[in-house]
Amino acid sequence: MEPPVSLAYGIQLPVQSQSTIYAEPWEADAGPADLVEIARAADRAGFAYMAACDHVAIPRRLADAMSTVWYDPVATLAHVAAVTTRVRLLSHVAVVGLRHPLVTAKQYATLDHLSGGRLVLGVGAGHVREEFEALGADFERRGAVLDETIDALRAALGPQEFPSHHGKAYDFEGLGQRPRPAQARVPLWVGGSSPAAVRRAALRGDGWLPQGDPRDRLPAQIERIRRLRAEAGAEGPFTVGAITEPLYVGTPGWDVGRRTLTGSPQALAASLRAYREMGVDQIQVRFRCRTRTELVDQIVEFGAEVGPLL
Repeated sequence: MEPPVSLAYGIQLPVQSQSTIYAEPWEADAGPADLVEIARAADRAGFAYMAACDHVAIPRRLADAMSTVWYDPVATLAHVAAVTTRVRLLSHVAVVGLRHPLVTAKQYATLDHLSGGRLVLGVGAGHVREEFEALGADFERRGAVLDETIDALRAALGPQEFPSHHGKAYDFEGLGQRPRPAQARVPLWVGGSSPAAVRRAALRGDGWLPQGDPRDRLPAQIERIRRLRAEAGAEGPFTVGAITEPLYVGTPGWDVGRRTLTGSPQALAASLRAYREMGVDQIQVRFRCRTRTELVDQIVEFGAEVGPLL
């Protein structure tokens, strides 16, 4: 008998971001009601989290590939928080360098307060130069600014009503913010797979959200995180994530593409457990579906049939 394996699974919400890399055609005509139905299904099916992306504005040069459909993550996560009870709310990822950390803290502390402590704050450096320039943010120094912003957010999302931070980019004290987060410590996961992002996650984060790493690249990345944390004497829980290949529980009645995992719940679970053997704690499940109804059915079936085997 196999030993029990604990592998949490979450989902990036569809509809709220529609990059051509992953959006399905049905999402173009979808809206708030679709998000609510999907969120409720994920909540009932045992998913650990739901995630929403962050872009303020997409330049014309990238619009064909990225689209301009990017819902605000705080508004989106608050919307689905109100219709769910237990699933966690992940920003994957908030480009926090676009905003002053006190603004970010106000938004996400309120979200955590209203949702009863379900926030996971995922942060990243961003990659769209025009967004930074339009908002007066420093694109060239965005990595260094993100490092400091994480430190500032640790203070601003901590227990103190009047947090303080004194750095090169931001300096504040004597300014109170309530409500405070419901959680004593809001989990902060760092996104990105560049050497700098992996180092940032290991040394400043409570978790790592890879960006586009295929399975065969993950072991080396995870080993580097472990080494960096050991060398720095970092302690406390740390979550290692992975984004799965697209999958479909069962046999689809249409061509889902060669890169999509299909098959029985047992076969899918065996494939996904390989992530756990690498040292991954949570996976972000991606589905290939033709309609919202089919996606909801897949979420329910995954939770009922595949989830217990993980």
